[in-house]
Amino acid sequence: MLHRKECSNGMRIVLEEITSVRSVTIGIWVKTGSRDESTELNGISHFIEHMLFKGTENRTSQEIAEAFDGIGGEINAFTSKEYTCFYAKVLDTHKELAIEILADMLLHSTFDQTEMEREKNVVLEEINMTEDTPDDIIHDLLAEAAYQQHPLAKPILGTKSTVNQLAQQDIFQYMQNHYVLENIVVSIVGNATSSFIKTVEETLTVENQSLPDKKGASKPVFYPKQISQTKETEQAHLCLGYEGVGIEDNLEYAMMIVNNVLGGSMSSRLFQEIREKEGMAYSIFSYHSAFVDSGLLTIYAGTSKNQLYIVQDKISYIVDQLRMNGLSNKEWQNSKEQLKGLYMLSLESTNSKMSRNARNELLLQTHPSLDEMMKKIDEVKLDDVQHILDTLQSDRVATAIISPE
Repeated sequence: MLHRKECSNGMRIVLEEITSVRSVTIGIWVKTGSRDESTELNGISHFIEHMLFKGTENRTSQEIAEAFDGIGGEINAFTSKEYTCFYAKVLDTHKELAIEILADMLLHSTFDQTEMEREKNVVLEEINMTEDTPDDIIHDLLAEAAYQQHPLAKPILGTKSTVNQLAQQDIFQYMQNHYVLENIVVSIVGNATSSFIKTVEETLTVENQSLPDKKGASKPVFYPKQISQTKETEQAHLCLGYEGVGIEDNLEYAMMIVNNVLGGSMSSRLFQEIREKEGMAYSIFSYHSAFVDSGLLTIYAGTSKNQLYIVQDKISYIVDQLRMNGLSNKEWQNSKEQLKGLYMLSLESTNSKMSRNARNELLLQTHPSLDEMMKKIDEVKLDDVQHILDTLQSDRVATAIISPE
């Protein structure tokens, strides 16, 4: 059973009861991410995520860690381009402690100057690790190629320069503008009743908060540009990006089907042709990133340097053939059933349910049932799919390449 409450302070709470489990997963989601950052403050959302674990007025960072380790619980966080999430999974008997600590981190973190300088080094090492992982950093390069000067082009981690320059006052000002209750959704899934909503509301009470900064970034323009880099790597890495659709677009489910057929599964065209038949890549796949007002369909392949442009041509040919000839009947039926199956299987995880409910509330303010989701997939028409395919033009593709010299 799903319970929802919009509190008088603007915060929203969504709780889904599952009495068959002994755990509770709690996520605090804040509607801010790297998309909301200026160029000078790039990486501040991710840095704040780190700093919320570094001590509050009531607990040291070690005490936060020990509190969850001592009850066999888990606590973690992540930052995306459009939101930030702090979450914990604990036994149902410890849910009150979990929300109290999460609230303490959110509302009473000290952002100690010494801890900030130490944590900057941690984030710089995280950036180094990413830069040493070409099949990771290339996706940031593709975003830069596709979105140019728009905030969606900037890396979530920030750059070494911007992270080093972050000041304590920058954090206080950013949180005052974005970390306000109107921007927050608390998503709870597990063995908790609706009465727990009152506990959450009382624990996350703040007086005299400022209004959120609702300016946000403008809708991005897609650019079919290319960025190439050379690195000392064994493989060449390739990303191709096509303009996608936003999370509220009626064609989002059609895009899911296109992605599934193209490179979203082991039976997909890219996987079967380039890996299984040609043996030219170990890793090749596609995925679609849906933002609030736009999207990006990405194809990734890793191959040897001497095969890079052969693989690129083969990918382009496969995309062109799919666009011109459409899906086969078998692909059409199988992709729908696969999407429905994957979706239903994901709902067996309380973490997945927590994330789904939070994103639905934070970005869509609606909570379609499982039957409604299955119906939406079934209702996708071939014309919808072809509309998506028609946008996959060879002169409308952004490209990122990392290859050895």
